Amino acid sequence: MSLTFKTLGRGRRVAAGSLIAVTALTLSACQNGTDGASKSSSAAAPATSSANGAPSAGGSAQSAGNGARPSGVAKPSVGSPGVPNASKANPSGMTDPDRCTAANMSLHMGRTDIGAGNIRVPLVFTNKGKKACSLRGFPGVSLIQRDGSSVGTPASREGGAGGSVRLQPGQSAHAVLHTVNEGVSDIPCWKNSQIVFVYPPGSKESMTTGSSGLRVCGGTFTVTTVEAGVPS
Repeated sequence: MSLTFKTLGRGRRVAAGSLIAVTALTLSACQNGTDGASKSSSAAAPATSSANGAPSAGGSAQSAGNGARPSGVAKPSVGSPGVPNASKANPSGMTDPDRCTAANMSLHMGRTDIGAGNIRVPLVFTNKGKKACSLRGFPGVSLIQRDGSSVGTPASREGGAGGSVRLQPGQSAHAVLHTVNEGVSDIPCWKNSQIVFVYPPGSKESMTTGSSGLRVCGGTFTVTTVEAGVPS
């Protein structure tokens, strides 16, 4: 399979109140009593770490966005099974008063890492506010088209819960999206996506950024907890 990643459109925020609630699996909720994320166990009480800077401008990295829905992107369709309900996306997310919100962050996809049949893409959150804020936990991630229709199901959780990441203005944190190359499994690939639809950890407001045709194969679509910095 040949996977091409182009420069993304600008990532944008969408108020959860404007989204239509739908029933779906979601990355950010546990499978028992939430929206069908994988049954990964919780890690021990997280420690706090500090981000180590804003994303580097790599040739294949995606450009950062400013948080509102990209021009021409419709709201997710009623009943779309692959788009999480805003009220269920982060039922147990962090509630710290200085939590980073969709309103004070930008979102973009980082440099793609392809190897040993695996495809990993960092989903990068950058503090564009004037004050420090914190992120902890798993974002809720789905793939959609510009007409609002869903592609597949929301990403499930991969790995432990992780710790709190402190972001000074201009600093970044990332979570990693993971799928596999076509042919690794007999499970058919999903169709190409156009938009990555994201609830930051603990947030009920969404953000979007272009996916440059990210294609999920082998029935594998997962996301990790947020970590400080951006992979080189």
